Order: sequence, then C-alpha cells, then structure tokens
Amino acid sequence: MPEYLLLIHHDEQTYLAGGPAVYERMRREHQEFMAAHADRLRGGNELRPVSTATMVRHDAHGNTVITDGVFAESKEVLGGYYLIEATDLDEAIRIAAAVPSPFGGVEVRPIHSHDEP
Repeated sequence: MPEYLLLIHHDEQTYLAGGPAVYERMRREHQEFMAAHADRLRGGNELRPVSTATMVRHDAHGNTVITDGVFAESKEVLGGYYLIEATDLDEAIRIAAAVPSPFGGVEVRPIHSHDEP
C-alpha cells in the first residue's frame, strides 16, 4: 500500500504564545487523531522549536557548511509529521484533513519507495 508523509506546518510563535491550555488541547486532539487513524498510521512526532534546528549544507566546492536555524525564514514552519498508508492520494488527503492544524496546514507528500521502478 502506498505511503504518504503528512507534514504539519504551523505558525510556531502563535502556537507557543497559546501557553499550556493550547498545548494540552493540541495534545488531546492529536491523541484523538492517532486513535481514529491507528489502522493507517505508521509513525509521527512533534518537532522541537526551530530555534533548536541546525542546517547542514554543502557549498559549491563540496565543503560542509553548518548553520543554526532553519533553511528559510517564514511565518509557518514544519512542526511535526505523520507517516501513513493510504490506498491513494484521495484517501491520504481525507486523512490529512483530520490532522489538528489550527495554526497552519498539512502538506501531503507521497513516499517514493526505492523498491519501485
């Protein structure tokens, strides 16, 4: 069965400013989502804030360049993900629509298996 990565983008500052009440609500809503889609869910996690990110790149000469923070600054950042199995993109979109994401949205990306041609 095809796999899809559901990338949860959100406005991190708005989320963090909500405090414990928002965090608890989101935790509860994600637990409900995971229970409702347990048969399709293959993994997932919340990411730490972008202030903890480290970027590893290579310059034009092949040298490794390490910088603090995310690659590009934007209002919405990657906050977490779910790996799911779905029969097709339509089912993956239906599952993504149920992901709690009040501060942003969910990107649906098909996984390319290296076993596929």
